[in-house]
Amino acid sequence: MDLHFSPAYVLADAIRTGEVSPVELMEATLRRIERLNPTLNAFVVLRAEEARAEARLLGERLARGETPGPLAGLPLAVKDEEDVAGLATTIGSIPFKDEVATEDSPQVARLKAAGAIVVGKTNLPELGHAAYTSNRLFGTTRNPWNPERTPGGSSGGSAAAIASGMVPLATAADGGGSIRIPACYTGCFGLKATFGRVAKGWGKMAEFSDTIVWGPITRTVRDAALYLDAVVGPHPADPDSLPHPGFSYAEILDHLPRDLRAAFSPTLGLTVLEKGVRREVDAAVAAFAEFGCRVEEFTDPFPDVVIAWLTIFGAELYAKVAPIYEARRADWDESFVRLVELVRTATPDRIGDAQRIRARLNRFVAHVFERYDLLRTPTLPTVAFRAEGPLPLEVEGQEANPVCFTYPFNFTGHPAISLRAGVTDAGLPCGLQVVAPRHREDLLFQVARAYEQVRPWNDRWPQELDAAS
Repeated sequence: MDLHFSPAYVLADAIRTGEVSPVELMEATLRRIERLNPTLNAFVVLRAEEARAEARLLGERLARGETPGPLAGLPLAVKDEEDVAGLATTIGSIPFKDEVATEDSPQVARLKAAGAIVVGKTNLPELGHAAYTSNRLFGTTRNPWNPERTPGGSSGGSAAAIASGMVPLATAADGGGSIRIPACYTGCFGLKATFGRVAKGWGKMAEFSDTIVWGPITRTVRDAALYLDAVVGPHPADPDSLPHPGFSYAEILDHLPRDLRAAFSPTLGLTVLEKGVRREVDAAVAAFAEFGCRVEEFTDPFPDVVIAWLTIFGAELYAKVAPIYEARRADWDESFVRLVELVRTATPDRIGDAQRIRARLNRFVAHVFERYDLLRTPTLPTVAFRAEGPLPLEVEGQEANPVCFTYPFNFTGHPAISLRAGVTDAGLPCGLQVVAPRHREDLLFQVARAYEQVRPWNDRWPQELDAAS
């Protein structure tokens, strides 16, 4: 059995049946991290000895005939903005490098209760503010498909760890595309759930932007469904957390409804695409007809809400660091400072203007879902750019918005996924985004599973790093 690229659900089954021991899988995982991480810089800290000990304990439980959880023995990477007891939660930022967590976040605690074993923390841009992963504390994370390129951000470390076969499961978070962007650039499956679907932790400040959600980046659809099954449900730490949906996402994967109306907008009226991306996305869109979807093109231009979204999202990021911002001014990344300076003077009238734009976007998207069951777009207009950034603002010789497909649905709270659309002539993956009405993660999973069957991607992952190691 391939211990590096087998799906998480296959590895968990192998552990439960005794085909693979938890210790065997953990040792293979740690060896691979040791070999590949110096190139990719996906992990910023490991808890190797603790993970080994927990794998041994799980092996002893299995030997006694105990029934492990659905994620039994799976090595888990945790994005370094989420708490793991005993490890620092640096958020990729020098001022927080010594902020050691005393308890696990609700998501991490639930994944551990399901049997996953935390291996370490993964890299992100400072406070998750950027679409590529580089910071002054830990440096730059690189894409396994081409280390000169970025894995995206802000969950770039988690995506690189998944796409390179370091681990089978990783946590991620998305405030404007930070799950879907890295999933797209690394050829993974990424889910941004409905706002509140996955409970967040206590935190030092009650959040107010209502844009950021936590969730998975995985190599298969079923892996993500198992992950979500383990973490959904309300938690007292999060007043926005939703009730349990009342069913298992993994158990309904193959129950795709018939005659779904699936709209496609190639640009949202906001950008242009690289030619190779357009070719692969068009082929991915056409595949929906193979499993019974009615495919239609959506031509209405979306409202351009980038400034409004940045105002709300950025204001919350600034609010989190405001008490120490000036005192630690020399320690912040330049790109983070530029964002803060853009939003720190946001007055109540500017906030109100942004929220009025948000309300109009909500109404617009509601009308879309009155006509269609699903909306499909490219995840991004480009393939991965330089690892150190910056974001490309020009595509095919024209001015372009490089992340215009993702942040609108953080602003509205709708669930969205990134599927691998294909691999371009540059040898880099590109993505197809699918958006559903609020609370319909089940529909996204069902469509993703059907798509995965007609256009499988799990048999192709970057091999150059293995050949060089």
